[in-house]
Amino acid sequence: MFKKKIIAAIVMTATIATSLFATSGEKAEAAYYHTKAITVAKANIGVPYRWGGITPSGFDCSGLVKYSFGKAGVTLPRTASDMFYTKGYRVSSLQVGDLMFFAPTKASKPTHVAIYIGSGKMIMASSSKGVIITYTSNTYWKPRYVGAKRI
Repeated sequence: MFKKKIIAAIVMTATIATSLFATSGEKAEAAYYHTKAITVAKANIGVPYRWGGITPSGFDCSGLVKYSFGKAGVTLPRTASDMFYTKGYRVSSLQVGDLMFFAPTKASKPTHVAIYIGSGKMIMASSSKGVIITYTSNTYWKPRYVGAKRI
């Protein structure tokens, strides 16, 4: 009977330890691909905007996000709307690497996506300036913000 209790305690300890390491490993992996995606996006600053663009010869907003996360090993849908409705989970407090979504009105589906890079800034493909870093408080984008997702 005593041996069974010891074995049960060892199994329980191993199970808890494994779940703790898996959780911290998953967080480390998430931190890696967020960092990698941002690095890829930043390497494309200045690339011109191209509607439907998904390569460094030209990006639209979702093309930049899909490309950047793809280089980090994460597959995302093609459009901002599909990213919003099918991937990740909604968050109210932004963390580096979160996807920020924008729409013409609060009631409409997202038509624009950017990557939050911290310190109140985001990286995106702007139709007027190509790939840029701008502030989340930008007077054009702030009122169009409809939420964020963590991938």
